[in-house]
Amino acid sequence: MDNGVSSYRRFLDGDESGMTELIRDYKDGLLMYLLGITRNFHAAEEIMEDTFVKLVVKRPRYSEKYSFKTWLYTIGRNAAIDYLRRNSKKADSTVEELAEFLADEEDLELSYLKEERKITLHKAMETLNPDYRQVLYLSFFEDMSNAEIAAVMHKSKRQIEVLIYRAKISLKSKLEKEGFIYEKL
Repeated sequence: MDNGVSSYRRFLDGDESGMTELIRDYKDGLLMYLLGITRNFHAAEEIMEDTFVKLVVKRPRYSEKYSFKTWLYTIGRNAAIDYLRRNSKKADSTVEELAEFLADEEDLELSYLKEERKITLHKAMETLNPDYRQVLYLSFFEDMSNAEIAAVMHKSKRQIEVLIYRAKISLKSKLEKEGFIYEKL
């Protein structure tokens, strides 16, 4: 049983420190994953908070079928998709809001990706299609198995294997255009 499950069970049994541990352990990774989906730091932060609020208020039943991280990221992904559906027709951002968003994204990028190679990798990933970006993020940054990624993205394990293969090829091509050589791709 992973730490997330034990912390969540302790929380459900009345130990508030269990939720504190969950937030501490999963908030940064979940935020970065949601940022990749929404492309908006403020929205990703709000969705991440809503995901944890949902755990506190609704206390959904954890499914032993998946790891806790997979279950939590699935809840977050579903909330992000709902957010995108609600806001897909709203395009009333002002230039100042967009400039502020870009400044926030740059600050986050620079603090999270300090080395030049990581910045290049991150920028190349931003140009990938959303499914490729998600599958690579979950696989490499969150170290999820193909089965866990399939659960989060609502796809079959075989579809995830194909997506990872295609995403790696696409990313490698973009990185080579930038003059970046990464042996592990």
